[in-house]
Amino acid sequence: MTDTPTPPEAEIVRARRSPWRNLSVVWLVPLAALVISLLIAWRSYADRGTLIQITFENAAGVAAGETQVRYRDVVIGVVEEVGFTSGLENVVVSARIDKDVAPFLNDTAQFWVVRPEVSTRGVSGLNTVLSGVYIEGTWDRTGGTALTEFAGLESRPLVDVTERGTRVTLRTSDGNTLPAGSPIFYRGVEVGRTEKPQLNNSGSVVEIRAFIEAPHDRLLTTATRFWDTSGFQVSFGPSGLRLDVESFAALISGGVAFNTFFSGGRPVQAGHVYDLYSAEEDARENAFARVSGASVTLAAVFTEGVSGLSAGAELTYKGLKIGEVATLSAFVDDSERQPTVKQLVTLRVEPGLMGLDDDATAEAVLDFLAPEVEAGLRVRLAKANLLTPGLVVELAEVPDAPSAQIDRDADPYPVLPSVASELPDLNATMEGMMKRINALQIEELIAQATRMMASIDALARDDQTRAAPEAFVGLVEDARGLVGSAVVQALPGELQSAVDELRATVSGVAEARLVERLAETLDKADVAVGNIASASEQAPALMEDLRALTEKARNLEAEELVASADQLLQSLDALIDTEAARALPPTLNATLDEAKTLLTRLSEGKAVDNANAALESARGAAEALEEAAQGLPQLSARLDSLVSRSEALIGAYGDRSEFNRETLGMLREVRTAARSLADLVRMLERNPNSILFGR
Repeated sequence: MTDTPTPPEAEIVRARRSPWRNLSVVWLVPLAALVISLLIAWRSYADRGTLIQITFENAAGVAAGETQVRYRDVVIGVVEEVGFTSGLENVVVSARIDKDVAPFLNDTAQFWVVRPEVSTRGVSGLNTVLSGVYIEGTWDRTGGTALTEFAGLESRPLVDVTERGTRVTLRTSDGNTLPAGSPIFYRGVEVGRTEKPQLNNSGSVVEIRAFIEAPHDRLLTTATRFWDTSGFQVSFGPSGLRLDVESFAALISGGVAFNTFFSGGRPVQAGHVYDLYSAEEDARENAFARVSGASVTLAAVFTEGVSGLSAGAELTYKGLKIGEVATLSAFVDDSERQPTVKQLVTLRVEPGLMGLDDDATAEAVLDFLAPEVEAGLRVRLAKANLLTPGLVVELAEVPDAPSAQIDRDADPYPVLPSVASELPDLNATMEGMMKRINALQIEELIAQATRMMASIDALARDDQTRAAPEAFVGLVEDARGLVGSAVVQALPGELQSAVDELRATVSGVAEARLVERLAETLDKADVAVGNIASASEQAPALMEDLRALTEKARNLEAEELVASADQLLQSLDALIDTEAARALPPTLNATLDEAKTLLTRLSEGKAVDNANAALESARGAAEALEEAAQGLPQLSARLDSLVSRSEALIGAYGDRSEFNRETLGMLREVRTAARSLADLVRMLERNPNSILFGR
């Protein structure tokens, strides 16, 4: 048998297991999810913003997780919790604000709950009806120390902290007429708003914070005055009844207006305090509260009563206010024999309102008034207006005033001379007016008026009066038909034709110079007639000589007859040898020639025919006018007058006219006389002895 060697023991080495041998890739998914979740959680924590707390009196409509916080209608956060303060006095609203916005929440930040609201300024918050209420915030956007606790407002602030402007305080005794949000006006333009009126610490004055928007806040100076414009104001003055209403908003909810009546004021800082006056007139009268000007105190003494004059009354000069009454007092004047009580009125004069410097001294004012006083300037009382018994003091120029001067040494103030006032006695005036009214015969006047009304009524009821409009309408229709008829329409044309023919005739006569030639002919005829008249004057003497010569011829001898004949011949020679006798035949011949030429030209120019034609046209127009005269008497009268004048003018040159007949008769007489003279001359030339012995 064989021996088998025993094998050595095997060394057993344990295998090392990898720790990753049981790790699966699938486990990477939840690991990645965990990491992502952690990252998201961290980001959410880092981006959750800043938690702030806002305290309100109540949180009506605010719900945790629903109510948003907005800035300029952009959501910047959400309400996380709504709770109470430790004493349950207020509500604490915790809201988470975006981290980008939280650094701007400084001490100027304001928060309020936006709800539907109706006010005099309009309706706001209507969008919350569907979406619910939300919290609105505002701040100045300048940054600074961020805060996390804020006191909420009950309503929207009237002035946004981002608005630029100036805040001032108005003081008044009654703030009932100015609710929060009342507008502030400057010359009718809204430039600001008021906040809610509040009492001061002592409770004696109502203070109203007002905000004036930029750039209008530059108008505020120490000379600025504010007054209440709530409702409307009715005033009665020289211009009549006046109704002032600043605006509809001021009429409903009240308002404030301001203006700077005087120059020289200094700019004011925020928080400046102004007095609020009840009316613009009161604000104007407070001109003496200016910081820039200094007033001068004078005095005036009145011996008459000053009932109706009070402190603050105006002092006027030439219609302009230059001061006011400071005080009134009485004193006993014992400088005269019998002591009398007089009224001392202290006047506060503003030099700047008189045209002097604002800082003018009392001496400068007195030097300015002294020449005026010497010229008749006096102080007297006057009525403030016709409806009230109030008085004012005026500096008036009184003609023929007694000489006076300013008493500069009077105590306590310089005294201006005064005169008696010319105030109307209202009672006497009313009494006189009532007497005049009673003296009126009102009963007789009423009776006459009643009778007159009865007569008018009877006249109106009369049938003829009622028929008058219809008759008038008919008359108008007839007149319209007459005017529109063909005959009347043709009248202007016919009349124009007649006038044209007449104008042509007159032009023809003027062109032919017939009138001038006729005048020359008449002048020559006058000369001939004058010569004939001269000869005729000597003819009776000649006939007497002939008779005497005949008698002598019968009774005397032949020598005496021959001597007488010689004497007669010498007389005839002397007569014929005169210049008038020699010029007579040529003159008569020229006259006859001119007359013949005139008649020839008249015949050749057909002036008579033209005149007859114009006359016929005028007669036709006259007949048409007679037809139109039945409906239009006035037109007919005018046209008849025109036709009559035309006929008279044309008839003056007609063949049957008086002028023509007289002219022809005169020419015939001249022709006959000329022929007789020519025959006489020819006979004497042929047989000079025929005048003695006949033919």
